[in-house]
Amino acid sequence: MFGDMMGMMGKLKEAQQKIEETKKRLDFVLIDEQSNDGLLKATVTANRKIKSITIDDSLLNDKEQLEDYLLLILNKAIVKASNINEAELAAAAKDGMPNIPGMDMFK
Repeated sequence: MFGDMMGMMGKLKEAQQKIEETKKRLDFVLIDEQSNDGLLKATVTANRKIKSITIDDSLLNDKEQLEDYLLLILNKAIVKASNINEAELAAAAKDGMPNIPGMDMFK
């Protein structure tokens, strides 16, 4: 039984390491989003960090429209990034988790 416990602890440590590696890798997964007319573009990482925003000069004349575009595009990009982030981290965790009866957290 003690050997089984040590094996599980080792597996848990491996899972934690895989999750940390996945988090680092997700800093390099980029999600691009843009408005339908292409006047505003944003890029975020799968860890939900904004990398760039490109604004067409025509939007600089209308503060309210620019604000609306920013909210819409950044929120869309963050939702996509969150979906990728959650899926990748869940896969990394499931892959490294030991098989503990009754603890099937990732169906």
